[in-house]
Amino acid sequence: MKVVAILAALAITAAPAFAQEPIVIKFSHVVAADTPKGRAAERFRELAESRTKGRVKVEVYPNSTLYKDGEEMSALNLGSVQMLAPSISKFGPLGVNGFEAFDLPYIFPDRDVLNRVLNGPVGKDLLGRLDKYGITGLAYWDNGFKVMSANKALHVPADFRGLKMRIKSSKVLEAQFRALGAVPQVMAFSEVYQAMQTGVVDGSENSLPNLWTQKFFEVQKYVALSDHGYDCYAVIVNARFWSGLPPDIRATLEQAMKDATTYQLELSLREQSDDLEKIKAANRAQVYELTDAEKAAWRAALLPVHKQMESRIGKDVIDAIYREYPAAGGKQ
Repeated sequence: MKVVAILAALAITAAPAFAQEPIVIKFSHVVAADTPKGRAAERFRELAESRTKGRVKVEVYPNSTLYKDGEEMSALNLGSVQMLAPSISKFGPLGVNGFEAFDLPYIFPDRDVLNRVLNGPVGKDLLGRLDKYGITGLAYWDNGFKVMSANKALHVPADFRGLKMRIKSSKVLEAQFRALGAVPQVMAFSEVYQAMQTGVVDGSENSLPNLWTQKFFEVQKYVALSDHGYDCYAVIVNARFWSGLPPDIRATLEQAMKDATTYQLELSLREQSDDLEKIKAANRAQVYELTDAEKAAWRAALLPVHKQMESRIGKDVIDAIYREYPAAGGKQ
């Protein structure tokens, strides 16, 4: 009896040591923790950990603290990180060029068209194209329509001539700035502030949340509220890791991601308005709207980029977006 009692006691003592270790998801992104993307990543962490009752642990690494812009996709492929939320223009270099349609200037006339594209067949088809590269697409996260900033006022295309404008890696954005007469400069997001401060670049395009949280408005004299393009992220996960999860865990995480995505969009829409007011109140950069005539001049210079990029992106993708316009099939 003593032996039985001792063995029982040992089993109780040792039980925690043999308890199943939680599944760890490293979630890396390159923007600040207090942006809509950063806060949504934290919301996903909270939901995932609470709903799986500790069976999943999510480690969020914001602001390039784990991997930089140019490193994170290879890290995902190697399994060094499980989840990312990169700009969708990152998929072009992989060979999934359809996503670059989102970088086309003036491709989305309004949010209604945008939402129909993201939540409809076009958006689902594009995420599905990642499968063959070992990536599972989970959701689109909003970063808002883009503005232009520079150290000179940008009112008409001629104002861009010769300016060095930072871009993320995207052939479409290269074509966009060349159409305006500017010189595109590919640069990691984490390096942009210093590059603006030292004059390595003259300006950039960005969403308002990024302009505010990264303090780019401190080192740029002018901000044009151009809404010429749309900035979007895709939440993606290593496909082998995702398919290897227990089905009940995967289903729980999928719902957690849906809820975090709803939260992210609400935050993004609210913060775009708030951040605009903060940038104006800081009184470091002059913020201005384009006149109707100026917008028309920008559009005249930039819409030809759609045709120019057809062979790269796929005419089918661009036409599918056009079909979501109110007058189906007609360009803006």
